[in-house]
Amino acid sequence: MKIYVVKSGDSVWSIARRYGVTPQSIISANELSNSDTLVVGQSLVIPTKEGVYVVKPSDSLWSISNKFGVSVQSIIELNDLMSPFRIFPGQNLRIPEYSKNYGTIEANAFIQPSTPDREREILREPIKNLTYLTPFSHHITESGGLTPLNDSTIIEEAKANGVAPMLSVTNISGSNFDTQLVSRILNNENLQETLINNIIDLIRKKSYFGVIVDFERIPPADRQKYNDFLRRLAQKLHPLGYIIATALAPKTYDVLEGAWHGAHDYKAHGEIVDFVIIMTYEWGWSGGPPMAVAPIDEVRKVINYAVSVIPPYKIMIGIPLYGYDWTLPYTPGGEFAESIGNQEAIDRARQYKQSIKYDQKSQSPYYNYFDAGGREHVVWFEDARSVREKYRLVSQYGLRGISYWVLAQPFPQNWQILSNMFNIRKVT
Repeated sequence: MKIYVVKSGDSVWSIARRYGVTPQSIISANELSNSDTLVVGQSLVIPTKEGVYVVKPSDSLWSISNKFGVSVQSIIELNDLMSPFRIFPGQNLRIPEYSKNYGTIEANAFIQPSTPDREREILREPIKNLTYLTPFSHHITESGGLTPLNDSTIIEEAKANGVAPMLSVTNISGSNFDTQLVSRILNNENLQETLINNIIDLIRKKSYFGVIVDFERIPPADRQKYNDFLRRLAQKLHPLGYIIATALAPKTYDVLEGAWHGAHDYKAHGEIVDFVIIMTYEWGWSGGPPMAVAPIDEVRKVINYAVSVIPPYKIMIGIPLYGYDWTLPYTPGGEFAESIGNQEAIDRARQYKQSIKYDQKSQSPYYNYFDAGGREHVVWFEDARSVREKYRLVSQYGLRGISYWVLAQPFPQNWQILSNMFNIRKVT
């Protein structure tokens, strides 16, 4: 599979002809409408096919595998070669498509319950590419209880597709993470015991595979108490065969202060839980200045620190499945940016006849446009190129995998790139 960036004058037909594939294969892979005009700068995935290579006198299986960037074993298997795997000049060898050379990883995705029909539509493409599926979320209460969540369809779809559903537990109250609520729990062992028992009961009742604890805006003074709570929870869950994971704010050193970062102890979480999800997104956020949501240079800094204190096989990095549309000029405390889906971002560029640019430092696409009222906007989002760079980080650092926030809007190129680069581990 290749990624192609649309140029002026391109059409699906001309691109298909260039790569020797059918126009319909490009339309299907990118979920294009037949009426869509291509946008200059738009990235398309091209489902290329296997090739044929004529063996030369100096060739070996090793040199051919190096030439095409595929494994020796994949050539052997595709051509049904028998031991001792001899090849000879003039022989036609089938060369497998350059794919799945980055190994096997795990993939989690969060999804917010809506309606059964919408949930099934949202999951139609992603579900086969996941290890875990996590409905978001059950909120803790002041008495150590958990609020209900209508996630029955999501759990059914997960189990029907060999995906492990995970319980998500947060300290959200109202519209934000509640500092006082989580501090109340962490400073009362009886409430913690009640909460842990309720978590176990809910896991059993709904047949979850385990729990992802996403406590945020914790007072930094409660850092050790949060660690102790996680130890108690792990000691109860592990003997029952359940796993525990946590969501962590991104940081590049052991920040001890601040509501978002201070209480998240990377080293301790790496020792206590089965895996962590580092929320490597929201550099560009709705209330902040326009920039890439998950710039690769900033993500790399976070991973550099994370792997120094957490075993890489316990680390998942967060992948945003969204972007933002800011109205310019940006004013602190002013109008918040609009959250926008990845395909929606391309549609908007088409609507306003804008070319998509690509920032090399952040490895992220963006563009500007003027709306009907004459106001300037800038849109930052993800595309096939930007997610590929993040997946390469996963391979480079030997990480456990990735976690998506959040399944909602279509992003077909992402799922094509993911399945092309990795095998996805299943645990059920």
